[in-house]
Amino acid sequence: MKPRPCGCKGCRTCLICEKFYGAENLKLSLKLDKNKGYVYCPFCNKAWPGWEIDAYKQHPNHSGKPINYPGIYIKPDFITASEEEELIKCIDQVPWDISQSGRRKQNFGPKTNFKKKKIVPGNFEGFPEFSKFLQDRFKSIDLLRDYQVIEQCSLEYDPSKGASIDPHIDDCWIWGERIVTINCLSDSVLTMTIFKGETKKYNLYCADEYYPVVQQDGSIDLEFINKDKTMLEICKPNEEIDAIIRIPLIRRSIIVMYGESRYHWEHCILREDITSRRVCIAYREFTPPYLTNGLHHEIGNEITTRAKKFWDHRSKYKNKDEVIDT
Repeated sequence: MKPRPCGCKGCRTCLICEKFYGAENLKLSLKLDKNKGYVYCPFCNKAWPGWEIDAYKQHPNHSGKPINYPGIYIKPDFITASEEEELIKCIDQVPWDISQSGRRKQNFGPKTNFKKKKIVPGNFEGFPEFSKFLQDRFKSIDLLRDYQVIEQCSLEYDPSKGASIDPHIDDCWIWGERIVTINCLSDSVLTMTIFKGETKKYNLYCADEYYPVVQQDGSIDLEFINKDKTMLEICKPNEEIDAIIRIPLIRRSIIVMYGESRYHWEHCILREDITSRRVCIAYREFTPPYLTNGLHHEIGNEITTRAKKFWDHRSKYKNKDEVIDT
């Protein structure tokens, strides 16, 4: 199905195609019971009853009975205000591509085909130099020890376009356990709903072949010692949770999603939760088959080698006067 001029296709829509291209009746309608909402607090690592995201700021004076929600790590103020300003300035000097649901994107990574499970380096030659300090800073977080970035993607959410992203789980054939996002320009919310579909979707069944990097106590096991159970078994919720979890995407924070929240919950960003321009930088790592000694380590090693390179964006786009502001 061909995308509409705005970039949307199928049930994915934005305010532009809903108004000008007859897509109003195509958009996905999410029926979320706000009475089932819980707001995750990054300071006590529990989810408390409520819907409005500012509820986490009540810490430690929360109200109601909390629930445990594993698989989320948030570090506020991962970058400073001046670092954010310079980062966004450089990001906006790189060409944006249109994406679905009112978003724009800049993608740096190998070429992947999730349906055929094929990956090639393509024209991937690493990442823009201005973002290197972010990857370097990952080392300051125990949870990201030895995290090797394979894909870096900048995403823009614009409220004037009705930007959002539908509920989904990031592909599990190629992208590994830890999903990392740095949030810039404004606060927003990641809305989590438990996934009850077939494991064929999102290539989720592939996770049965992996062992967890992040252990239940939050420690890192890079040797995959815990081989008596599969990833999906270890990360499965202890009991069925009838709740919607609201994760605060705090401006200038970093969030790491792993384990249960990574594999058993779909995540989305609702249109109503984009109130001003938001830009995030998302990161992915390889699954075990593409790491050293893995079944596909040869192509994995080639891509990993390229992923360690950084280049100057001004030189790369020097002929694009409409992009580079000198």
